[in-house]
Amino acid sequence: QVQVVESGGGLVQAGGSLRLSCVASGLTFGNYHTNWFRQAPGKARKFVAAISRKDSSYYSDDVEGRFIISRDGAKNTVYLQINNLEPEDTAVYYCAAGSVFGPAAIRDTENTYWGQGTQVTVSS
Repeated sequence: QVQVVESGGGLVQAGGSLRLSCVASGLTFGNYHTNWFRQAPGKARKFVAAISRKDSSYYSDDVEGRFIISRDGAKNTVYLQINNLEPEDTAVYYCAAGSVFGPAAIRDTENTYWGQGTQVTVSS
């Protein structure tokens, strides 16, 4: 069975940093594109960042320059480093592995594996 698990969220003051982790079982990240999405209360789930099977990266405009996505193949883990956190970053962050690289992955429900999410809360 495939399992995708996110961790690393928490309560952080504005201007601080977090590193989120996404660990997979029954799946090798090197064979998939991996995407991060986030969903704030009462809002739609939105694309944040992606890393391709060839380690190319892509970011949404509102996080460009503050977020960094990376992969550690030996640990089968994908990371999302978040710097200079803002209250608007408060959301549940989800990791999704599949055949689509980028925002369109949210529509590829048949070939995408999702984690349960990790909560990030930024205080002012």
